[in-house]
Amino acid sequence: MELTTSRIKENTAIEILTWKYEKPYDFYNNVLSGEAILELMSNSYRAVLHKEEVIGFFCTGRDAQVPKGHEVNAYADSCVDIGIGMKPELTGKGIGTIFLRFILQEVLREAKGSIRLTVAEFNLRAIRLYEKFNFLKQSEFVRGDGVKFIVMVRDEE
Repeated sequence: MELTTSRIKENTAIEILTWKYEKPYDFYNNVLSGEAILELMSNSYRAVLHKEEVIGFFCTGRDAQVPKGHEVNAYADSCVDIGIGMKPELTGKGIGTIFLRFILQEVLREAKGSIRLTVAEFNLRAIRLYEKFNFLKQSEFVRGDGVKFIVMVRDEE
């Protein structure tokens, strides 16, 4: 599977924001709004494409962090933060490894250092994938709505 990236344009942002995940992953469903469209169109977000089809996206920096994590110093260390999302119809189909490997290559092409991501504790499928790529649990915190998050770090040599 050959993947590429592109900046996210308005029509792609709208497509991503209307993706609907099944329970329990519906936690990741978004609300279509002007503010959400503008966020996805910012420089920290990239679409991941297979041929011409948008199959996912990733973001880096502060946009990849859960705001509550700042209150508990979850992001105190200097790392490259990433956040990822895959098209709902493709999740659980065995392409997560290819997808994450590609994103890591893209991120490391532009930034060096340890890579950090934050994942909801219930998302065991994603956690198993991250562990395959040598991400280790660094810390955890609970957001105001009771959702527990795990912060995972992968040290780059």
